Amino acid sequence: MSSPLETELDLEKLFLPVWAQEQPAGNRFEKYTGTEGDQPERRRGGSRGDSFGGGGNRPRSGAGGGARPGGARPGGGTGGGPRFGDRKSSGPRRDDRFGDRNRRPERPEPPAPLPELGVTFVPVENGVESLARQIRVTGRAYPLFQIAQLVLDKPERYSVQLAVRKNADGTPKQPLFSCALDDTPWLSEEEAVAHVLKNHFATFYTPERTATEPPKGVYTFVAQCGFSGVILGPPNHHDYQNQVHKLHTERFARMPFEAFKARVKIVRDEAVVKKWVEDQSFKTEYVCLNVPEPLKLPSLEEVEKHFRAVHKDSIIKPVETFTVAGVPSRALRSRELQRLVRSEWEQHKHFPLPVATSLSRSFASHGLHFFKVNKTVTHVAVARPQFLDLEANPVSENIKRIVNYINEHPKCSRRKMVEALAPAPAAPTVLEVKPDAPKATEPAEPTPEQTALIVDLHWLVHQGHVLEFADGKLETAKKPVPKPVKAEAKPAAVAPETVVPEAAVAGTEVPAAAEVPTTDATAVVELEAAAVAPAPEPIIPVVEPVIVPPTDPVNQNVSVPPVS
Repeated sequence: MSSPLETELDLEKLFLPVWAQEQPAGNRFEKYTGTEGDQPERRRGGSRGDSFGGGGNRPRSGAGGGARPGGARPGGGTGGGPRFGDRKSSGPRRDDRFGDRNRRPERPEPPAPLPELGVTFVPVENGVESLARQIRVTGRAYPLFQIAQLVLDKPERYSVQLAVRKNADGTPKQPLFSCALDDTPWLSEEEAVAHVLKNHFATFYTPERTATEPPKGVYTFVAQCGFSGVILGPPNHHDYQNQVHKLHTERFARMPFEAFKARVKIVRDEAVVKKWVEDQSFKTEYVCLNVPEPLKLPSLEEVEKHFRAVHKDSIIKPVETFTVAGVPSRALRSRELQRLVRSEWEQHKHFPLPVATSLSRSFASHGLHFFKVNKTVTHVAVARPQFLDLEANPVSENIKRIVNYINEHPKCSRRKMVEALAPAPAAPTVLEVKPDAPKATEPAEPTPEQTALIVDLHWLVHQGHVLEFADGKLETAKKPVPKPVKAEAKPAAVAPETVVPEAAVAGTEVPAAAEVPTTDATAVVELEAAAVAPAPEPIIPVVEPVIVPPTDPVNQNVSVPPVS
């Protein structure tokens, strides 16, 4: 069980700069002397000739120097051995020496796909309560995503929840099983059964050895596994092939059988042969435990069959979800599950959105609020920002001074504000005759003016009028920007009412078509049909008159009697 120091987070220390946090207990550089990286000084004079192979005091051949020590250079000739450009050189060619560089390195095999399971990191409830209590007491606003990353830093602060994902038809994409003996998750029944028979074998079975007749014959050598050292017996023994296949299946199933068989060696040591003979002189049987009737099984294969038939359903069960603590999640027995949890943890550590969402729900249940700074970073605090209008709301003089000071000095700290608005009186100087040992200076008690300022600042912070961030910077809540007023839609234009002549309603006769100056026969027919038709509803659309230019000068003087 994790201790409170591991699960609870101290936000006051964790959000400080690295250099301001607690110093390590030991000195990390105590084993260094400070001279590990120094280079030896170069000697003047002949050192350059000695180090670079020429110059200095080195004698030249043929100029007073003797013969080359050790005889002439290999290759003969006064000029030494093979030189650059000599085609008859016996050394390797350039293409042969650097031919390996042109070979492309073999690409590693892609990793196996991860199991299709849902992985969720849930913060520990005790740690969330501790965080909420600190935020309420201090009143500071902390970035939510940084808190989520702090939770993921240590496994004691979270638990891992595994969930089965299903296909469209309802079948699971990857089944999930749990072992009730040690509360461990597994991806298949075979893995879970092998785990129980390996780690909890004594709970269900106990081996019992019985003396039998030793194998007949004289054996001078036996076969032994080159990996595990298990003695397999003489190759001509009747049970040799069964032992080879059994060992490969139990311990080296991932290796090809031919590769495993190639590592089997022949041993002629008398002690090894004698040990195998002694092992064959006893017969091992397995007594079943926790069964109503006593039963003995001759081999491990029979043990596995018995376990599947009797104990499997009560010990290994399929589950939809499984929750494991943070510390055991980093050492799961199933390799594929451990690889899945590790991969998901790395993704969450890069962008902990699911953890931040879980924290927001827990914080909301504890009465905390959320807001965004500059519409980007989400913070959690004891109250949301609320603008305080000093002109509209009657407040005390200290509150006005605090708000005005923060507006005039952006990103100021609580300490600077208190020192500026209520400076402490200067302490009297005391002359000491004898210097004593240095003592830790105790913080001076705040004055009544400073206490009043701190109380008013506490009220402003808890009301949301002033924001105090994790780094101690103060900021006032901004005035909300008024929303733009949407332009109202103009009403649709109403068609003017049509005035219907009384004569048309009363059935007054319309002048004959012959008297209308027109040359369009269609228009004349329409006027006649309108005169014969019965009176319509009160609102009748007016038929626009057809204006036709006169063609006959005689008809220009024809007049239509007005309608009364």
